[in-house]
Amino acid sequence: MALRDVLGIRHPIVLGPFGGLSSVALTAAVSEAGGLGSYGLYGYAPGRIRDTVAELRAATDRPFAVNLWLPTGDEVTPDEVDLTAAIAAVAPIFAELGLEVPAIPDRFLPPFDDQLEAVLDAAPAVLSLVYGAPSRELVDAAHGRGIRVIGTATTVAEAQALDASGVDAIVASGAEAAGHRVSFLAPAERSLVGTFALVPQVVDAVSVPVIAAGGIADRRGVAAASALGASGVQVGTAFLRTTQSAAPASHRQAIADAADTSTVLTRAMSGRLSRGIPNRAVREIEQAGAIAPFPAQNWLTGRFRAAAGPLDRGEFLSLWAGQAAALCTRTDAAEVFAELVAGLPG
Repeated sequence: MALRDVLGIRHPIVLGPFGGLSSVALTAAVSEAGGLGSYGLYGYAPGRIRDTVAELRAATDRPFAVNLWLPTGDEVTPDEVDLTAAIAAVAPIFAELGLEVPAIPDRFLPPFDDQLEAVLDAAPAVLSLVYGAPSRELVDAAHGRGIRVIGTATTVAEAQALDASGVDAIVASGAEAAGHRVSFLAPAERSLVGTFALVPQVVDAVSVPVIAAGGIADRRGVAAASALGASGVQVGTAFLRTTQSAAPASHRQAIADAADTSTVLTRAMSGRLSRGIPNRAVREIEQAGAIAPFPAQNWLTGRFRAAAGPLDRGEFLSLWAGQAAALCTRTDAAEVFAELVAGLPG
């Protein structure tokens, strides 16, 4: 079945879900244009999930996706981790922003089961998942509510695991992509397969539509993905640069200024390997050599990132961007979408 029919959309173009940078405006804009808008729910409590889905429904009557992170089993809890060194590494940043070093919370993240229950109750058109293959029970529960499920793979083996789980489509996420490397069968450092190599191998290995992600920013990337056998594309950085995203102006400017070699892979901001533009926070944390495991590090840096965002202090933000950032020249979501549609076959 074609991806358009699986997801109920006119154009097989998916907005990448941004943890912390998603906006209702951008999600709705992509869905209204005929693609699949996506909204990242990382860290959202159940009530906030239900409110967000309600806001999305008020903004568009077209299909949209919400995204959750599956637990991998290696997430640390507050009583399992000593944050002394990690806090010392970022203490100068807290001081510069006039912040007190935060008290360690009872938990770093809401329970996944509670998040999932909220999503199932809200019943968006699509649930997309990263960091694992969902259980058959999860997929069946989603399908029972009329929700399509998209999984995300960084290797062929991960794609095969997702196919076996019963997902409706698979994102093949190449190493060029912005943000977290969502590998789950092997360490991310050993799962860095480029989009051009990954997509056709995944297409050959699975039975469901494949969505290419990583390094796609204009019609040329869409055409290339189609030639490789992908049924659609997922695009993040090009939309992140637009004024409809929740990225502060300094983040959008960093994307505008980026070259092909401007991004790095780092664990500094979250404790998990991610691709972005290095800034003062990344450099100081890496130089200190004290990075807490996930999600403790993400919670810790999130305290100063939350303060830096409204101040537009880009040196203290997570400047997620992919290797094709230099191709992201458009600042309006409608213009980005039209450019991508121009690359679709037929």
